[in-house]
Amino acid sequence: MKLNKQQVEHIAVLARLKLTEKEKEMFAVQLSSILDYVEKLKEIDTKGLEETSQVTGLINSVREDIIEDSTLESKKEILENAPDKEGDLFKVKNVFK
Repeated sequence: MKLNKQQVEHIAVLARLKLTEKEKEMFAVQLSSILDYVEKLKEIDTKGLEETSQVTGLINSVREDIIEDSTLESKKEILENAPDKEGDLFKVKNVFK
């Protein structure tokens, strides 16, 4: 599947990326190559193969979460390390326009 420059521009807008003309051309080639590879993968006959979601056989290899009550002192300590705060809350930049 060959992507054109306009399709790359559309993808860049959706991802909120500013691309140079050279980058648009480069990504058109690279993304087209990736999509061609995915098309080849779609052609592989996987009938009779068991689905795989993970390959290690391990089940929950991390520690169990333990809920601990936080104290007012620990909350103050955490907020002291915040780059910006408003009252008892972290203040962050807007995520959405």
